Amino acid sequence: MKKINNTYLLLASVVMLISTNTYAQISKAEIRATGLTCSMCSNAINKQLKSLPEVVNVETDLNTNTFTVTLAEGNALTPKVFKEKVEKAGFFIGSLVLTTKAETIKQGAYVLVNNASNNNTEVQIQILDKGYVTEKEFKKLSKSLKNIVTYNTNNEDDFHIKYLN
Repeated sequence: MKKINNTYLLLASVVMLISTNTYAQISKAEIRATGLTCSMCSNAINKQLKSLPEVVNVETDLNTNTFTVTLAEGNALTPKVFKEKVEKAGFFIGSLVLTTKAETIKQGAYVLVNNASNNNTEVQIQILDKGYVTEKEFKKLSKSLKNIVTYNTNNEDDFHIKYLN
């Protein structure tokens, strides 16, 4: 009985280690926020993003309302974390572009919606789901991606992406 329990414990540990690496290796996030009217608005988002322990630096461009977030190596952040932080500050994401390792795409819960192939070790991807693009863009994408069954289901754990480079 004790041997069986140890086997299950070992198996559970392996599963946890594998699932932890599912989203690992996002090195940079470029977030364009919507709804900002002043520098205090950007300050609220900046504080939320800097509260993440994985964040090394946040650069803000007030002209485009863009936040460039540099992350620590080996982090396990998901796109969902960025959305939650921006929304906690009282705003929304208009665009989310991630710089990540190519193997992250292959092992994560990412659904590629364009047929582009990319052999680079580091890639830029854009998240296309509701809450990661503007409402107008989401309506357009819903029509053009209607053949992808999972796109309109609003599953928070699947991220529909396209390669940018």
